[in-house]
Amino acid sequence: MSRDKQHVLNGLSTEESWRMFKIMAEIVEGFDTLNEFNKCVSIFGSARSKPSDPIYQETEKLAHLLTEAGYGIITGGGPGLMEAANKGAQKAGGNSIGLHIELPEEQKPNEFLTTRLNFQYFFVRKLMFVKYAMAYVVMPGGMGTIDELSEAFVLAQTNRIKPFPIVLYGSEFWGGLLDWIKDKMFSYNFLNDNELDLVSVMDKPEDVVSFIKRHVII
Repeated sequence: MSRDKQHVLNGLSTEESWRMFKIMAEIVEGFDTLNEFNKCVSIFGSARSKPSDPIYQETEKLAHLLTEAGYGIITGGGPGLMEAANKGAQKAGGNSIGLHIELPEEQKPNEFLTTRLNFQYFFVRKLMFVKYAMAYVVMPGGMGTIDELSEAFVLAQTNRIKPFPIVLYGSEFWGGLLDWIKDKMFSYNFLNDNELDLVSVMDKPEDVVSFIKRHVII
C-alpha cells in the first residue's frame, strides 16, 4: 500500500473514532437531560403549517389539554405543528421539550421550549423520542413525520419496545394511507389486522386525550 493511501486511511479512521465519541456524547446528554421527564407524549407533524391553519390550532389545543392532564410534551422543537404543540404545553404551564436537529438549511427552534436539546444525528434523536414517550400523536405532516411514525410502529410490531398508544390525528389526512395499506400490504400478506391495531385514528383533541388517559396511567 502506498504511503499516501495509508495516510488517507489513517485520517478516515481518526475521523470515524471522533464521530463515535460525538454520538456517545449526544446519547449521554440526552439521557442526563430527559431522565426527569418520564410522563411525556411525543407529538409529530409538519414544520410548514402556519398559525392560521386549523390544524395548527388543533395541535396547540391538544398539547394544552395533554399538559393539563399531567403529561409533558416532546416535539422536534421546530416551527409549524411542533411549535403549536410546544406553545400549547408552555401556555398550560407544563414541560415543553424540543429535540432540535441541526440541518444544513437551518431550521430554527421555536420560542416555546422550556427544555431544549440539539442533535446532529437523526438516529440519536429518534432514540430520545421513543425512550421518553408514553404515547405518540402523529399529526398531518410530510416524510419526516412518516419516518417517525414508521420507526415507532416497527419497534412495537417487532416487540423491540413495549407497545404504546400511537394515534394518527386526522382521518381525512391519514385515511388514504391506511386504505393503501389495507389494499396492498394485506393482500400481499405483508401486514395483518392485528398489527395495524397498533395505531388508532382520531379527529378531536378531546378524544386523543381521553384515549391516552385510558391507556397511559400516570
